[in-house]
Amino acid sequence: MLTEVREFTCYTIAELVLSAKAGDREAQCTLYERYHQSMLALAYRKLGNWDEAEELVQDVFIQAFERIDQLRVPEAFGGWLRQIVRRMAINHLTRRRISVAGEVDAMEIACSDELTPLDDVLNTERCQQVRFGLARLGDVDRKTLEAFYIGGQSLIEMAEQFEAPIGTIKRRLHVARKRLAEEIGSFQAI
Repeated sequence: MLTEVREFTCYTIAELVLSAKAGDREAQCTLYERYHQSMLALAYRKLGNWDEAEELVQDVFIQAFERIDQLRVPEAFGGWLRQIVRRMAINHLTRRRISVAGEVDAMEIACSDELTPLDDVLNTERCQQVRFGLARLGDVDRKTLEAFYIGGQSLIEMAEQFEAPIGTIKRRLHVARKRLAEEIGSFQAI
């Protein structure tokens, strides 16, 4: 098989891609050998971890050979492959950030000191101040803050609920936060 792969070394990329499209495994192996190191280097630059980069590049080549029929210009194989690496690296980093953030939160909870009675009193007092501030706000400000912070609604959901553009919802949130801060500040001054 090694001698068969070496037969492809003098072929152009376009010829190799066309052979790979036809299902030729040796052509796929030759493309893999030609592009593996450069794709690995690109993946490492994106991910910063050799093991993750190697795994990602394996997945990239699997996906590339499964979808090679989608490549319209065979000469563009290298650029097409780089785009797949970049997209999959971004997806990988996005998933990794979510899992890392969850692990950090869990570690903070596990390593945090127990709350003292004073911490409990301060937290209760802060909650009371926020409730008092919310009660003193106008109806629109209060409903906007409650929908976003207590109800957990997205800006899009809020825009639908309040029948207002997203820009208006953003402005309402900004203004309502300022007003709440003023109310809480006046409560603390008492």
